[in-house]
Amino acid sequence: MPISVRYVVQSTIILLAVGFLTLLGIVGMTIWLGEQARIYSNDAAEARDTQTAAVELRSAVQSAESSQRGYLIGGNEIYLAPYDNAKATADRQLDRLKRLLAPRQDTEAVLRRLAVVIAEKFAEMDKTNLLKRDLQDAEAAAVFRSNRGKALMDEANVFLSSIIRATDERLTKGVTEQRDNATRLRWVSILGAIAIVLVVGGVTITFGRYAREIAQARDDVRNLNVSLEARVNERTAALGQARDRAETLLAEVNHRVANSLMLVASLVKLQSNAVKDPAAKIALDETEARIHAISMVHKRLYTSGDARVVALDEYLAGLLDHLQTSMRGDGLGALLRYQLESLQLGTDASINLGVIVAEWVTNAVKYAYPDRKGEIRVDLKRLPGGRGELSVEDDGVGRSNEQAKGTGLGTRLVGAMAKSIGAEIYYDARNPGTGARLVFPIAA
Repeated sequence: MPISVRYVVQSTIILLAVGFLTLLGIVGMTIWLGEQARIYSNDAAEARDTQTAAVELRSAVQSAESSQRGYLIGGNEIYLAPYDNAKATADRQLDRLKRLLAPRQDTEAVLRRLAVVIAEKFAEMDKTNLLKRDLQDAEAAAVFRSNRGKALMDEANVFLSSIIRATDERLTKGVTEQRDNATRLRWVSILGAIAIVLVVGGVTITFGRYAREIAQARDDVRNLNVSLEARVNERTAALGQARDRAETLLAEVNHRVANSLMLVASLVKLQSNAVKDPAAKIALDETEARIHAISMVHKRLYTSGDARVVALDEYLAGLLDHLQTSMRGDGLGALLRYQLESLQLGTDASINLGVIVAEWVTNAVKYAYPDRKGEIRVDLKRLPGGRGELSVEDDGVGRSNEQAKGTGLGTRLVGAMAKSIGAEIYYDARNPGTGARLVFPIAA
């Protein structure tokens, strides 16, 4: 019976949950045992320090007692050289022993009595040493023969031995607990490993079975799609051919439109050359410039391979070169210079921009320098914020004189085309000359 995706997902989740809980148990046990080991390590270190302090305290008292006996018997104070050091060591180790055993309430009475015994023992030895130093040998011998010092030493040994024995029992108990904990960890690890192996095995078997069924289904689908792939390839090839034909047809349309517009522009130019009326000649020349600006966009479209956008720098360079040639043919003396950055714009917006450039350059040629030669500058650059700027400047007589001439159709035409592409027009009064700027969105 085929297994479903739901069965695979549910089985995998259950098995992984079991494996996760097992792993969590192992990790938890390991952390707990690690904490127990840390506690044991601290307790063992404390027990060793306690045992060391007790042993050194007993050794210091015994060393002081031996030094005292040597002095009583020999009478030479050289025997007292280790006495003061032993006494200081005993006081230090007694304080250390009190500090180490302070957390244990059961040793409070023992420590209190041990401190009294040690103090009395050293008081007894100090007394005999003082009597011996004062040459009161009989009194010193009497104190020594009273066996009070021996009794105090025996009592101190009892207390110290009990402390040492208690620390040994703590260490032994800790070792036993650590051995038991290690055994627990071993069994938990073994059982957890077995559970994880079973989980991994179950997941592997489930996925292996599911993968085999998927492979079988994939083979069946591949066999069924052999003919479909052939039909898709045939359809793709047909679509590619249709696309190529459409691109060829579009290029041909643009080519024919460009040729037709060039023919119309030539006819308008011939008509302009034939008329005698200056106003009619000017109107025909302006019409010819506008038609040529539109035709050059279509020429760029069928030569660039992309009918959606126009390279403005290449398009405007060709248009301005044409205007320069036309100016020379008409005997006009203005010198046209341009600096164009690489920008791309949509087809319709490029047509509007070309007509605006033609209008501004034509007006500058006609009106900026009525009685002398001059320069006309055209700049195209990119602005921040996804905008571009087109500017036409001259050093002529100024815009006020220009407005006094012409029909005003060009100004209205420029305003309408700028509005259609969402551009803004600025006229700058220069001294001398006039500047016209068009700020337009590049995404238009």
